[in-house]
Amino acid sequence: MRKIGVLTSGGDAPGMNAAIRAVVRKSIYHGIEAYGIYQGFSGLITGNIKKLEIGSVGDIIHRGGTILQSARCDDFKTEEGQRQGIACLENHGIEGLIVIGGDGSYLGAKALTELGFPCIGVPGTIDNDIPGTQYTIGFDTALNTVLNAIDKIRDTATSHERTFVIEVMGRDAGDIALWAGLAGGAESILIPEEHHDMEDIAARIENGVQRGKKHSIIIVAEGVASGAEFAKNLTEKTGLETRVSVLGHIQRGGTPTGFDRVLASRLGAKAVELLMAGKSGRAVGMEDGEVVDADLLTVLNKPKHMNQSLYLLSKELSI
Repeated sequence: MRKIGVLTSGGDAPGMNAAIRAVVRKSIYHGIEAYGIYQGFSGLITGNIKKLEIGSVGDIIHRGGTILQSARCDDFKTEEGQRQGIACLENHGIEGLIVIGGDGSYLGAKALTELGFPCIGVPGTIDNDIPGTQYTIGFDTALNTVLNAIDKIRDTATSHERTFVIEVMGRDAGDIALWAGLAGGAESILIPEEHHDMEDIAARIENGVQRGKKHSIIIVAEGVASGAEFAKNLTEKTGLETRVSVLGHIQRGGTPTGFDRVLASRLGAKAVELLMAGKSGRAVGMEDGEVVDADLLTVLNKPKHMNQSLYLLSKELSI
């Protein structure tokens, strides 16, 4: 392989730049030219492709977002658009593509693979909802961003003796809510994977009030309900004054943690190794501290399981 392309797609995630850097420098180290496709699959179709040098990815490992940018592209969902993207790659002599993103990005990589163009998927999403890997690039940073917000909100909640509902991202996955809630000592954590009982939540809060507790923190994953909607129902149920904080897109930004930088570097490098070995249609990931790869189609069809033991622990510790 003489030329490798790399693109980022879907929602940005802290650590994507570290993955881009790893792809580019690993390629160049092995005598392979690296090309960046700007604006995701949209840029792939329009031919927004530039050769990247060692210096092109200098001083980006610590930056959030993605220097290659990202964009939605309905045209790429068609076979015509996909073949147009392949033609643009071939016009630049690119022989393999590394796609960094979530499940939607993986679908794009799968489509190209089925049309005969070698692709490798790298999991980049704060939601941590990609099967085949324990952690996705950006999750750890988003977790710590939420945790930092919880700690600050708790100060105000204590001062004013109020219940705070904090809405976090995650789409249909509850990992951000679960991990941040457990680490932040939340009284209740609502995630899409588990049914919640308003009676139980109200009883937990009321028991805390009876013990002299000054505040309560409830974490709600966006896939369950809006924070405002849940807070309204909770107030009607308990009569307690409730405030809502929707953390929104601050969860996607910021300097990636050391964990995310190392994870992105290892996964990006592994993706290059797979292309060099003639592999295609693979997705890289991390399992038990080791870098692994699996069939892309298998990963897309496999459900991502929530860590049940963490959820049970959070309930035991929030009595």
